[in-house]
Amino acid sequence: MKDGNLKKWAATLKSHIFALYLVSKDRRVPFIIKLFIGALVAYALSPIDLIPDFIPIIGYLDDLLILPLGIWLVVRLIPRDVWEECQAKAKEQEFELNKNRTAAIIIVIIWILLFGVFAYWLWQTFYNQ
Repeated sequence: MKDGNLKKWAATLKSHIFALYLVSKDRRVPFIIKLFIGALVAYALSPIDLIPDFIPIIGYLDDLLILPLGIWLVVRLIPRDVWEECQAKAKEQEFELNKNRTAAIIIVIIWILLFGVFAYWLWQTFYNQ
């Protein structure tokens, strides 16, 4: 992929994430779909990746595969008119992340809790027999 194509792809991905954020605020979208969208947007904006980026080759797997696949799946669940409307709004508005310390703390706490649950499961499964 050429450098220009990569930048265009990244900009499209960023625009889709912002459009999904706008969709999550729309009253016409069912609550369960909003939960999926919220999880996907939170993962996209999370500073902590499922697969750390420093791991060669597979470190960027989540950015190149998991995130676009998640977007594709969630978009299939959204009513078409809502998606098109939110995409148009996303292209009109500037998407800028505000530095929100509270959101960062919540994301870190969620990751710590998930790690704790996974560690507890491992402990119960393999060491507490």
